[in-house]
Amino acid sequence: MTSHSVCEHRIIRVVTKPSSRIERRKAELRQEIIDTAFALFAEKGYHATGIADIAAELGIGHGTFYRYFANKRDIIDHVIDDLAARIIEALGTENAPDAAESLEGYREQLERIGTALNGIFLADARVAQLLLFQATGIDTELTLRLYGLLDTADALTTAYLEHGVEQGYLRADLDTVNTAKAVTGMLLAAILHGLRNPEPDEAARAGLTEAIRRLLIDGVRKD
Repeated sequence: MTSHSVCEHRIIRVVTKPSSRIERRKAELRQEIIDTAFALFAEKGYHATGIADIAAELGIGHGTFYRYFANKRDIIDHVIDDLAARIIEALGTENAPDAAESLEGYREQLERIGTALNGIFLADARVAQLLLFQATGIDTELTLRLYGLLDTADALTTAYLEHGVEQGYLRADLDTVNTAKAVTGMLLAAILHGLRNPEPDEAARAGLTEAIRRLLIDGVRKD
């Protein structure tokens, strides 16, 4: 491993356990490539980082890199795929848009979702930094993909709000579509605030999380 790799905060989780020592080593090297690439992206910028830089940092040849990824852009696609999968996992079953049947159930659901999203977006600041500050300048395809994630977030939040209106615990006159966009904006702002300080202020983070949670309850609940 290089000094840049962050084993305890891996960007992509290993979902399945490799069945042999060779497969385990391949999975570990793939992870090292991802971690090292993101460390260099954060340090030098995406465009200033080449495959040669990543390979040299790891002490591997170019051919070894290309056995795992087509190019450095491919790494970002893999990270976004994993990020989307983790969000979908967090919003499944008891946290699905149509799961809550009361205001109290909605409140508990928000608590669980907030905890999950904090873990996803703040576990490794490099992911959020790249996606929010650099990714839209890489190429049009990636920009459109990120806008697609934004649209998906809006649509999911709209579904939560519409379900609450239908169940009668949220206001009947709620503009669910635009409220959902406002919620997405709050969440993005929370991530940005979390990136401002290298040393996280847990009290400030908790306070902001609670303020957002209260807005998502007190601001939309049926009186």
